[in-house]
Amino acid sequence: MARRRQVTARQERLGTELRKLRESAGLKGREAASLLGTDAGRLSQIESGVAGVSEETVRRLVAHYACTDAELTSALTAMATERTHGWWEEYRGSLPTAFLDLSELEHHATHYWEVSFLHIPGLLQTEDYARQILGHRVPELPPDELDLRVQHRMARRVILEQPTPYKAVIHEAALRIKVGDRTAARVQLAGLLDLSERDHITMRVIPFDLEGFAGADSTMVYVGGAVPQLDTVVRDGPHGTAFIDSEAQLGRFRTLFHRMEAASLAPERSRDFIHTLAKEV
Repeated sequence: MARRRQVTARQERLGTELRKLRESAGLKGREAASLLGTDAGRLSQIESGVAGVSEETVRRLVAHYACTDAELTSALTAMATERTHGWWEEYRGSLPTAFLDLSELEHHATHYWEVSFLHIPGLLQTEDYARQILGHRVPELPPDELDLRVQHRMARRVILEQPTPYKAVIHEAALRIKVGDRTAARVQLAGLLDLSERDHITMRVIPFDLEGFAGADSTMVYVGGAVPQLDTVVRDGPHGTAFIDSEAQLGRFRTLFHRMEAASLAPERSRDFIHTLAKEV
């Protein structure tokens, strides 16, 4: 297959998983390449996502690597053969690639977890709230790019219209901080209440008065893959968005999420909590 000019995070992830399987099998690149009848350079391109790979080649590699996990094999072959041209492609060339990679990741999500302490989670934000957050950037974005980013964030909410299980743990600080004016705050809280009524959406609140809480650095987006090995954690940092996929890190963030979940109020109590705040604004 021809080399790609642009590699998406999902394409790169396929290559990464094939590399992990090779290394687990104790094979060097040139050894695995010889089993395919190709050279190490070609295999390197496959493992970096620069070159596409066929279903047959994926199955051959998995067999050579002695992987007996049928579900993982099926998931990898599906990644190799899919030709998704999603709604996010209309933003390619206009927005940072990480925005599009996140949208594609969400499109394939089997479940979606968020923990947020200072802001309402992105998928739950109203348009006014999102515009305030995205517009706070230094240096300021040009008006047309700010409009595109807000439009893209609102388009991402399509996942909330699907039955994909979604869980959000939100600290009271994020609920109380008035990103916009009082009217915008009321609309945002009302929006959370409306979304919380959907069967596949679960919201929990961590209140200020919770004792012994030291987990305020646990902000995360955890996106479930077709199999647990293909889960991804997304974290924003000062230098951009990081997509985390190592087994050890995934395990750590799963544990952190469940700790945040256990520390928070039950869904019904959380809903009452948000409702009370909405009346106070």
